[in-house]
Amino acid sequence: MKNPLHYQMTEYDCGPTSMLNAISYLFHREEIPPEIVRNIMLYCLDCFGPDGASGKCGTSCMAMMFLGNWLSGFGQAGHLPVSSQYLSGREVNFSQNGGLSDALRRKGAAVVRVDLEGWHYVLLTGIQKDMVYFFDPYYRTEPFDDLDLRVETACPDAYNRIAPIHCFEGNSVYALPPPEKREAVLLFNENTKLTAETTVEYII
Repeated sequence: MKNPLHYQMTEYDCGPTSMLNAISYLFHREEIPPEIVRNIMLYCLDCFGPDGASGKCGTSCMAMMFLGNWLSGFGQAGHLPVSSQYLSGREVNFSQNGGLSDALRRKGAAVVRVDLEGWHYVLLTGIQKDMVYFFDPYYRTEPFDDLDLRVETACPDAYNRIAPIHCFEGNSVYALPPPEKREAVLLFNENTKLTAETTVEYII
């Protein structure tokens, strides 16, 4: 059974919430071992706020990279058919043959850092032509000023936003950081990942 994706509980936990949502999106509830939940929460929220309070500056790029590597090792050990790849810098883009678009076309997911009045993590779950489907863990019901950006409520187990690629590549809401500050964690369920052998559409 697939669960609805979750919203963050505080102003700071977009990172772990998006990683947990990625696992929830890719796997059925009955498949997910509790160790995944424990370690995602353990490795995230590692940044300190201006007052020295733990977690009040969210989750660092280093923690996301470490977590991605741990998930790959967890999958290779046979605990869950999960795999992960960490992208950074200019690798994080929506080019036709780039890793990000490729992962989304192959039923993968991607946790990406964007600018939402400060650095913020969201979960990308699909792409069709120039439209990106994603789940923002920051709860919101009102529409955006940018009419190209849609708030959706009909697919709570997959996405709550739809936006054209130019929203990520420009200076609007959900813009990607400058190339040198970009990062993304690509995640796959190895049992459902599309390959050239399993889908004609992907070859085309």
